[in-house]
Amino acid sequence: MAQADRRESTNNSARVAVTAAGVISPLGFGLAETLESLRSARDCVTPVMRFSVTQCRCKTAGQVSDSRLLASHAQIPRSGRLHRASHMMIQALQELVTQQPEFEPELTVVGTTSGGMSYGERYYRSLNGAGDLRHAPTWIANYPAQKPVIDAQTAFGISAPCHVIANACASGTNAIGHAFECVRSGRYQRVLAGGYDALAEMVFVGFDSLQASTPEKCRPFDRHRSGMVLGEGAAVLALENLDLARERGAPVLAEIIGYGISTDNFHITQPEPSGIGARQAMERALESAHISAADVDYINAHGTATVFNDATEGKAISALFNGVPVSSTKSMMGHSLGAAGAIEAVVCLLALQHQFLPANINFTAPDDDVDLNIVANEARPAAVSMALSNSFGFGGTNASLIMRKFEA
Repeated sequence: MAQADRRESTNNSARVAVTAAGVISPLGFGLAETLESLRSARDCVTPVMRFSVTQCRCKTAGQVSDSRLLASHAQIPRSGRLHRASHMMIQALQELVTQQPEFEPELTVVGTTSGGMSYGERYYRSLNGAGDLRHAPTWIANYPAQKPVIDAQTAFGISAPCHVIANACASGTNAIGHAFECVRSGRYQRVLAGGYDALAEMVFVGFDSLQASTPEKCRPFDRHRSGMVLGEGAAVLALENLDLARERGAPVLAEIIGYGISTDNFHITQPEPSGIGARQAMERALESAHISAADVDYINAHGTATVFNDATEGKAISALFNGVPVSSTKSMMGHSLGAAGAIEAVVCLLALQHQFLPANINFTAPDDDVDLNIVANEARPAAVSMALSNSFGFGGTNASLIMRKFEA
């Protein structure tokens, strides 16, 4: 594209505001609890209680409290039949709607990886074991990936068309990025975007069998890292044309200004060793935002604490950025797969609003092969105007999102 054409395209693009957000994760229920956990660098990974892990190497995960989650939705009709993922989506959307009751999305885009998988597990166990199938219709009805989104929208009278993106661990960032492009292009004025995933035994055992999860602490970018721990949760953001949001007097929490994607085409479970795919996603996000690498003040890394991911992501970051602070908040809450990008977008939102750098906990020794400025073990105050968030997934799918502090 010629430079003049690029300027014209930029001038004709709408600015995209985040006017509300809701989140639930091991860090807490809602923005306030999440902020407190981030500021105190709280380790929210606990022993797995939902299913037996006696034959697994890893025995911990970031988990959402069932008793608290289900009690908060007792008034919802037939709430006992809903999947935990539906309850998480309802909880996150309730916070958003409370902030912005006038927000009426024209489109909803949500990312996930496992949908209602745990209900599928129950069904097949009962079927294969000649067990009681009286609850089979409920299990089957709650299995599809769109069901938690529909349940949440129904709970609040939202009837927007729903798109579900299932693109491994980049799903949540893909959903927000797609929503961003929908608003920036002018095709839509208001889009609800986010991601969810609930802990499922099949997923947990699968990662354990790949030896991708660790029996120890999750230590992203540490020399002694030995794997990830899984997590769960949901987060949603209200994306809106900035001019229209300001016209109606809506508060602007931050702006989304850039989005980039790439695919490694290398291996189903391992990233391309040089980090070229991760680098391309970040470069394309910077180009989309019309900023340089020097403008970024904080990177929320994908940072799963696997040997391969952290090495390749570290190479990509150090090749593009010079000393920018980096942390992986998965160290505190685990890897929530399709929800991760959405939850970590909220983390970046809070960092921009409250001017601090979230911590990378359990960090004991820098990796000699990865030259990064890690925000080690404690959150710290900082001037943060631009934040970049990475999400990378199996199959070599990569996505990067850039957010900016809003200045009126």
